[in-house]
Formats: sequence, structure tokens, C-alpha cells
Amino acid sequence: MEPSSWTGDARPAGTPVAVVLPAGGSGERLGGATPKQFCAVQGRPLVSYTVQAMERISWISDIIVVVSSEKIETMKAIIEKYGHKRVMIVKGGITRHRSIFNGLKVFTENEFSNHLLQKPEVVIIHDAVRPFVEEDILSKVVMAAKEHGAAGAIRPLVSTVIASAADGCLDHSLERAKYRASEMPQAFLFDIIYEAYQQCTDYDLDYGTECLHLALKYCKTNAKLVEGTADLWKVTYKRDLYAAESIIKDNLSQQVCVITDVKEAAAQVGFLLHESLKSQIKVESISVCLSKNDSHLQNILSGQCYNFVCVNDKKHALQETQQVVDMLEKSNIPLLYPVVLILVLLDISENISFSIGMEELSRIKKFAREVKNENILVYGLLIQCKDHLLLQDTVNSAAALILALIKDRNPELVGQLLVA
Repeated sequence: MEPSSWTGDARPAGTPVAVVLPAGGSGERLGGATPKQFCAVQGRPLVSYTVQAMERISWISDIIVVVSSEKIETMKAIIEKYGHKRVMIVKGGITRHRSIFNGLKVFTENEFSNHLLQKPEVVIIHDAVRPFVEEDILSKVVMAAKEHGAAGAIRPLVSTVIASAADGCLDHSLERAKYRASEMPQAFLFDIIYEAYQQCTDYDLDYGTECLHLALKYCKTNAKLVEGTADLWKVTYKRDLYAAESIIKDNLSQQVCVITDVKEAAAQVGFLLHESLKSQIKVESISVCLSKNDSHLQNILSGQCYNFVCVNDKKHALQETQQVVDMLEKSNIPLLYPVVLILVLLDISENISFSIGMEELSRIKKFAREVKNENILVYGLLIQCKDHLLLQDTVNSAAALILALIKDRNPELVGQLLVA
């Protein structure tokens, strides 16, 4: 089948686009009982990140997640918990290609869907374990598929490919510059890839791996190859989960909001914290009485900030921090990612001794345990303001601790009180 001509605008928004995410693998190479797509990264299943990456793109109409029969209820629970939209779950086959074929059938066969979805002009096929895909590369492969019938992302080979002889010795090697690694996403005119799967032999469906090859083999469609970015890698081994978690933590650690009480001591420490932090992280500073509805704070809470520092005197610290927690819960920010909330207590007493009691420490720990269930990680930080000549050094130490807590996001440390 030859690709149809297309003369629309330069963006995919002009035509229906759907996504099929095969997520039925067993994850044998990862090890462990849980398939990699359902492994938790920062407390959230990997597949949820990939769904979110597709969901945030307005021109994608439907997201088909294909899972094994025993994981259907698990996937339903993920969709409900994280509020995913435009998602349909489809039972997978015994191989990757059979699962993808089932995902395509929801647009053509009632057997695979209670009601047929609108057939897209272009369908994207992407791995559920490649969570860092961006709109730019998705747009590029879709546009290339509209023009050529099929398109896929590629990356340069990192290692040279060699062939071994029957005796286990080197036979020959390939010239690396001439070859590329095939990655995801891939995109196809729906009619082309669906016809290719209809014509597949059982051998193709059971042992094949490359969707672009099926389009070439059965529909004589030469795929356009699109240079991809380095973040298209696939979570395959356990070390990849750690790498994915590191990337997510880094993305979450780009901004912090410093909320200070309007009282003089808190405002001063808040200003010094802002100055100390701003060279290493984007800082939003707000001096506000939390009992009042502050529109600036509401805007930040509805944005992409996942780190908050509340500077208070000890007397009303928990009460005002609870108000921030209430605002966070209403905003649904902690639903997708763990939020770090650092409770900064100011010790301005003249008493030289450590002046926070066990009862107060217990209240902080109890509060932190409770809100941890809401995906909010609360840490305590005591700043002693007894010597104003040393206050800047103390605040610099506090800023270093704040950055460490934000970057590490360690749930085991919630409720601990650190001293700057």
C-alpha cells in the first residue's frame, strides 16, 4: 500500500493521532517478580509516566495500553489513582507483535472494544518503558509518517556491532558510521500498519521485533528515519530504573518556593535563604499570612513546583504548615510526584541550650507520617538566630541542607529535624 498524499499544515493537530503502548512484557531481563513497566519509580509505576507523557499532548486523541490479562486490574487501578484520561486498556497477546496488533484492532474490530474508537489517520507505537519521550520527537515522526507512510526514531550506535563465526571467534564487524539503532517512537499511517499486521505470518507475529520492517515487507513502505534525542532510551535492566529515578529527581529539583511568615525574623531568614539558594536553583519567594488566600501562592501551587520551604517561628509552625499541606492536596500536585515540604523552625531565644522539646519533635514526626500517605515528604530544619553576626553562615548551611533534601527526596528521613 502506498502512503496517501497529505497537504495539511505543519503540525499534527490537523488530523486524528492515536498511540498504542505495548506494556505486556514480563521483564525477565530486569529480574524480580514485577514487570518493569509496573515497577515503582519515586513511588509511581513506570507506565504511568509514559501515559502522562502522551496524555499532556493535546493532539493525541486516544492512548491504547496493551497489558497481559493478569495485569488488567493493576492497570485500571493506575489509571484511576493518577487520573489518566483518554486511555483504553486492551488485553495483550503472547508476543509483542500480537499485543500491538490487538491494540490496533480496537479501531476496527468490535471484539476488541465495547465500541469502536475513531480510526486515526496516524498511529504512534511506543514502548511503555520509555517514559521520557517529548512532544517534539513525537511530532516529527508523525509528520514524517504522514508524508512517507512510516517513520521511526533512530540514534547513533554506541558500540561497534560484530559477528561471530561458528567457532566463537570474530568473523567480521560492521562500519558503525553506516548504521543506526532503531528506537521508539515510531509512527504509521494507520491503514498501512494495520494491513501489514493483517498479512503477517505467525512467524512474524511470534519472533519479529521491528514494526518498520513489517511496513516495508508487506506494504512496500520505506520508513523515514528521524534522528532522536538521547532521552529515548528504554528501561531494560535494574540499573535503568535507578537512572530513570535520577532523571525524575533532577527534573523535580529545578525550583523551590520559599514561603515566609510576615514577621520580621521569618522575613529576614526567608530573604537570606532566597539569596543563598538562587545561584543553584530557581527560587520563588512569598511573604504571606497563610490564613489569607494569596493568589500568587495559589498560582505556584497550580504550576510545576514540587518543593516548598515554610519559614515560621516555632509557636505556629505546624499550624501554618498544615495550611500549605491543605492547599497542596487541593491542587493535586502530590498525586503525580512526591512533594518536598521543609518546615524551617526559627530559634530566636536567648537561651544558649537547644530549645526544642521532645513533645514538639513528636508532633513533627506524627505530622510527617500522616502527610507521607498523601505523597508529601515533610522534613524539619532548625535555624538558630541567636548570633546575628553568624546568621548568614547559618542560613548558608541551611540552604545546603535544603538542596540536599530536595535532590535526594528520601522518604526514610521524613519527620527528622536537622539543625543548620
